[in-house]
Amino acid sequence: MPTPTSVLPSVPEVVFYVLASSSQHERQDFACRLIEKIYRGGRFCYVLTDNMQQAAELDKTLWTFRAGSFVPHQLYTDRLPAQQNTILIGGNAIPEPWQNIIVNLSRHYPPTVAPTERIVEILDNSEESKQAGRQRYKHYLEAGLPILTHKHEGGVWVETRAGA
Repeated sequence: MPTPTSVLPSVPEVVFYVLASSSQHERQDFACRLIEKIYRGGRFCYVLTDNMQQAAELDKTLWTFRAGSFVPHQLYTDRLPAQQNTILIGGNAIPEPWQNIIVNLSRHYPPTVAPTERIVEILDNSEESKQAGRQRYKHYLEAGLPILTHKHEGGVWVETRAGA
């Protein structure tokens, strides 16, 4: 008689991008290109920000970062969009359908349990950003999550893996 197999709960993968520049503009531009890539891949995400000012800046940048680009998005103020494949930008109150992929531009720790599949962290090269990123990295390691880091060094991306 076959024995039942236990189903292990899935844990999200965490992906860090560490940019060579300390420019907030370049960080936002990189975030927009990554968000566009997620959308063009048939997915949608939630962009976690520290405050509504940061969310509004990203909202504006998503409209203008690249000529010809269209990424449906809106600021999240506790009202869900009419179309589910819309990118939402806002604070900690992430609606469940948007928890699958979280692009974290904040200092917060996003959810690390299902339904979250992927957490994307984008750090610039400033000490403040890197220090906050190190704390979140340690938090994710302690939670047993697999971490993939892409660091831009000398014009190339260097990849490292850690965790589960």
